[in-house]
Amino acid sequence: MGVLTDYDAYCFDLDGTIYLGDELLPGVKETLAQLRRNEKKVLFITNSPTLTRESGRNRLVTMGIEAELEEVLTAPYLAARYFMTISPDASVFVVGEEAVVAELHQHSIQTTANPLAASHVLVGLDRSFTYKHLQQAMDAVRNGAKLIVTNPDPVCPVPGGFIPDTMSLAKAIEVASGQGICEVVGKPYPIYGNTMMELLEIHPEKILVIGDRLETDIQLGITKGFGTCLVLTGIAKKEDLTNSTIQPDYVIRSLEELVGVSIGGNI
Repeated sequence: MGVLTDYDAYCFDLDGTIYLGDELLPGVKETLAQLRRNEKKVLFITNSPTLTRESGRNRLVTMGIEAELEEVLTAPYLAARYFMTISPDASVFVVGEEAVVAELHQHSIQTTANPLAASHVLVGLDRSFTYKHLQQAMDAVRNGAKLIVTNPDPVCPVPGGFIPDTMSLAKAIEVASGQGICEVVGKPYPIYGNTMMELLEIHPEKILVIGDRLETDIQLGITKGFGTCLVLTGIAKKEDLTNSTIQPDYVIRSLEELVGVSIGGNI
């Protein structure tokens, strides 16, 4: 049975799956259009800490991809949900870009520029990260603030290679402070999968996760009992499967192959 008829909801990673840089990857528009014609639910699930839910949607629309706000999940949005649920009165020192701060404020979560007044340090990708930021975050954590991380990705794919991502910064703060990371809210951690199921209202076995990373996208699906499809347009390569204990249900070269791929999809 083909993938298109196997599942009721299709959850797509963004970077390396839907687009790379400012370019849509092969087969994206056609695949999404066919899924919608067949009345399948679509969800865009990204660990990007530089996108709010709204900016993530706007980026897709600008690229010609139909998307509603409720169909987009980003790491800053998940972080805001985390604080709303766990600690709505938190005072958060942010190491990250505007999307993280904007999403926290959108959900009435207080931020602070004073490390010693922080109850939590929230770390996301920050392309202006400096030694001063490391010092301030270290001071906050050593003073008792809990270290929270938007996503566990060490690097992010960009045209021509990679850039350091959130976990590279979070590990520096962890080492400097001598205190461990308390929580990661991005894929593959439970809050992400739980939020997906809340939004989709579909049984786990009828949800398919499509992404380019074994340790985040595919592991998320395995952990939550979703179907999993690795696409080889981003981080993971075919040879990575040989040495990994994380094995997807399907493997495809690009989204052009998604609709017709069969169980065990060898390439």
